[in-house]
Amino acid sequence: MKTRTNLVLTGFAVAVVAVAALILWTEHTAWQQVGQLRRQFGALQIESFRFADHVEAGIRGLNDKLLRYDLHDEPADRERFLGDSRELKDWMATNKEHLTTTAERNLFGEILQEYDRYLESVTQLLEAPRPAERGQFSARLFDQMEASSARLLELCEQLDASHRTALGVFVADSHGAMVRLQWLLWLSLFLLVALGASLAVLVYRGMIAPLRSQLIVSRALLERQEKLSSLGVLAAGVAHEIRNPLTALKVRLHGLKKALPQDPSLHEDVEVIGTEINRLEKIVRDFLQFARPSDPELSPLPVAPLLREVHDLLASQLEKQVIRLALETTDSARARLDPQQIKQVLINLVRNAADSIERDGSITLRSRSRNATVNGRELPAVVIEVEDTGRGMTPEVRRRLFDPFFTTKEHGTGLGLSIAARIVEKHGGMLQCHTQPGRGTTFSVVLPRAESDES
Repeated sequence: MKTRTNLVLTGFAVAVVAVAALILWTEHTAWQQVGQLRRQFGALQIESFRFADHVEAGIRGLNDKLLRYDLHDEPADRERFLGDSRELKDWMATNKEHLTTTAERNLFGEILQEYDRYLESVTQLLEAPRPAERGQFSARLFDQMEASSARLLELCEQLDASHRTALGVFVADSHGAMVRLQWLLWLSLFLLVALGASLAVLVYRGMIAPLRSQLIVSRALLERQEKLSSLGVLAAGVAHEIRNPLTALKVRLHGLKKALPQDPSLHEDVEVIGTEINRLEKIVRDFLQFARPSDPELSPLPVAPLLREVHDLLASQLEKQVIRLALETTDSARARLDPQQIKQVLINLVRNAADSIERDGSITLRSRSRNATVNGRELPAVVIEVEDTGRGMTPEVRRRLFDPFFTTKEHGTGLGLSIAARIVEKHGGMLQCHTQPGRGTTFSVVLPRAESDES
């Protein structure tokens, strides 16, 4: 029981550590995902989205100033154009740091080169002598402005498209990260529920079920002991009341037998009466032994010699029924026992096994050492087993097996196993039975093992 509990607790501790590790890994992964999204979002600064629009608006504004200068021929418009063009270039140089992706930086380089060409071509046109006809200058200016700014506006649109692509990638990555985190959270929740269910099953199987089984066994033992105690008191009184009349009947029968004439039929009746009186006496003796069993004189003794003695005593008798009595005892373990009382128990169990076999079978006497639970306590024990190849017992018979006066034999008293169980209990042990219909029965006499230093 203790070993099983330790295994259960160890398994549960391992499961807790595993789930805790998974939860920590999930949390670490979540932080990694959030950090990656934060870095991606930082890379997609808001200013970068405004860059292309600002440059595009600036180019269109410069074009408008050029057209105004062409229409009004005011030097102030020309100076305003030149000042705004320098401010736009300075603004692009200052805000280029907001363009973080490689594609954006490449496009910025192209925009800057194209812008320089735009300024150079327009400036050359503005510094050139104006033609005599006003319409010729306007046409040349418009064509030059249209050709130079078209490529700039196209690059600004590409930069804006690059921003939208980066934003789409960011949104897709964010969605994927959220889905992965959701699955990780669901997995953690599932594992926590599974751990709770496993804990409930482990606690039930490892602790509650054995305790419940022990409680049922203890309750059955208590009920049986109470029943045995009550029946013992009744049996003692009945046995004493019956013994005296039986003794008188036996004495009178002996005298009557001598006085009867030599009539075979009369003597046969007397023999039958004598046999029944002897049977009643045996029942009375069993009653008294059941009611007042003598206390065992316990000594630390090896079990093997006792089993050999029982084997040698009964083997020849069982051979007449073609029943083989085997002996398996290589264990040198010692138990605290009364050899005469345990011998009586073993003889009773072997004879019951022979009655179950009836003819042609085998009985095995075996001893071994192991830990056993006796009266709710686990202790080192010596287990003596009597195993037969008989017909076994039904569950109904098994439940009433140790009840006093219950028997399946035609002439049995139903006290043999009850007396054997009481003898073993007085030794501080217990008598157990394992049986299956058609597959034989094994009785186990569980006795506390004697320490090696006991004398």
